Amino acid sequence: MARQKYPVGVQTFEKLRQENYIYVDKTALVYELACQSVPIFLSRPRRFGKSLLLSTIDAYFSGRRELFKGLAIESLTDDWQPHPVFHLDLSGCAYLDKDSLGRHIDMYLARWEKIYGDENSGRDLSGRFASLLAAASEKTGRKAVVLIDEYDKPLLDTLNEDRREIHSYYKEVLRGFYGCLKSNDRYLRFVMLSGVTKFSQVSIFSGLNNLKDISMSRKYSTICGVTQEELERDLSEGIRELGEEYGMDREETISTLKERYVGYHFAADLRDVYNPFSLLNALDNCQLGNYWFQSGNPKFLAVRLKEDHIDLHALQKSVETGTRLQDLDLAMTNPVPLLFQTGYLTIKRYDRDFDEYSLGYPNREVKESFLRSLVPYYVEYDRGTSSFDVKRFVQEVRGGDVEAFMKRFQALFAGFPYDQVGDCELHYHNVIYLTFVLMGFYVRTEYRTSDGRCDAVVMTDSHIYIFEFKYNRSAEVAIRQIDEKGYALPFAADPRQLIKIGVNFSSKTRRIDDVKIVKG
Repeated sequence: MARQKYPVGVQTFEKLRQENYIYVDKTALVYELACQSVPIFLSRPRRFGKSLLLSTIDAYFSGRRELFKGLAIESLTDDWQPHPVFHLDLSGCAYLDKDSLGRHIDMYLARWEKIYGDENSGRDLSGRFASLLAAASEKTGRKAVVLIDEYDKPLLDTLNEDRREIHSYYKEVLRGFYGCLKSNDRYLRFVMLSGVTKFSQVSIFSGLNNLKDISMSRKYSTICGVTQEELERDLSEGIRELGEEYGMDREETISTLKERYVGYHFAADLRDVYNPFSLLNALDNCQLGNYWFQSGNPKFLAVRLKEDHIDLHALQKSVETGTRLQDLDLAMTNPVPLLFQTGYLTIKRYDRDFDEYSLGYPNREVKESFLRSLVPYYVEYDRGTSSFDVKRFVQEVRGGDVEAFMKRFQALFAGFPYDQVGDCELHYHNVIYLTFVLMGFYVRTEYRTSDGRCDAVVMTDSHIYIFEFKYNRSAEVAIRQIDEKGYALPFAADPRQLIKIGVNFSSKTRRIDDVKIVKG
C-alpha cells in the first residue's frame, strides 16, 4: 500500500487535489467566507497555509467543481458558475529597489490584460487595475474576485533603517493600488487580502474603510492550521508511523506532537491549532524537528529587541488589549503586537471584562528556537578563541562544577564592548538567560514561590541551580534574599543537589564582580 502524501510546501489547491495529497478539509469555512460581501482581511504567521487558503478560494470562484469532490462544500452549494479571478501573489519577488514592486504588479496586469482585452495606455498601476475590473466584469457578465496573497511582503522586506525611503514609496504605491477596489465595488463579488501583519498605522487600507478583519474571529480561528480533531481524524496514519519510528504508542506520540507544535490560539475561544508546516514535515519525515524556524530568520526582530532593551523574560507574560494586538507599531516601542502577528507569541488567556489577552510562546519549538536565534545578537564571542568553551561549559553545568562555569560567565561579560553593555542591568539578565537556553538546559526566570520570585532556576538531571542577580550591591545580599524568601523550599524533596548562586553586576567595571556559591 502506497504511503500517504503530505502536502509539504504545496501551496496550490489544484496540485494538492490532482496529485492526491492529504487535505484537511476546510471547505465548509471557505464557503462561509465566500458568502461575505465585504472585503476580507486575514493575518496569520508565515508558513501557516494562507497561500493554500487563497488558492482554494480561487478554485471555488473559478468554478473548479471537480477539485472539490468528496469535500464538505459539495453539500453546501450548487453555484459553481466561474467568476473572473484576479489572484495577485506578492511573495514571489525580491524587493530590492523602488521599481521592484511596480515591475512585479505590472507582470500580473499585463497577463490579465491579454485575457480580458484591455490595453495599457500609459495609465498608472491602479488605473490599469480599475480598467481590468470593469473589462472583466463586462466581458464575462459576472463580478470579479480579487485575492491578494502576502500583501505586506514589500513592506516587511523594507523595514530596515537603510531602506525606509523605499518602504515609504511602497506604502504610497500599495495605498493607491488597493484603494481602487473601493471605487470599483460595483464590479466586485469578493475581495480578500492576506498577510503576516496588519499595517493599520500607515493607512494602507484607507481606501477600504469597510474591510472586515477576521484575524481574531472565533468563527475563523481554525481556518488555517490543523486542530486536534483534524490531526487525529485525517492524519492518523502519520501518527502511527511517527510513533513506530520513536518507539512510542499513539497516546505518547500525540502528546509529543502537542508539546512541540500545537498551542497557537488566534481568538478568545482559545481553540488549539497546530502549525501545519512543522506538523506535516514531522509526519512526512517521521522525524521531530524545529521545521518552522528553519524556514526563516527573525534578524530584524532580534536586532530591535536588543537595541530597545526589551526584557526577554517578560515577553512570555505580556498582556495586551485586542485593539493593540492588531495594531502594528512600526517604531517597535512595543514589540508584542509584531511578535504576536508573526507567530512568536500567541494568546494564552482572555479577560473579557477588560478585553485583555495574556500572551506566551505557543509551544516548545517556537520558544526554544526563538530564544536560541537571539543568542548571537546578545552573546558575541569568537567560538575559536574565546575562553567561553561551549562543550566545557555544558560539562561543568551538568557536573556541578559551579566555580568553573561561573568563571566562564565572568570572562564572557568581560569581553563585551563598552558601548554594547552601557549601564543596562537588563542586558546581563538577558545574556545569562539566553546562554543557558543555548546550552539546552531547562530555565525558569522569575520563578514564583509563596514569598516572591527568584531571578532564575536552572535544572539538569543531577542539579538544581537557584540564581539571584544584584546590580551594584553584593553577592551576599543575593544569597540572603534566596534564604529569606524561601526560594529553595519548593525543591526540598527533590533528590538533585541544590546549589544557590548569588551574582552581582558592577556598573563601574561593566562585568560580574562578585559571586557567592552555597551548595546544599
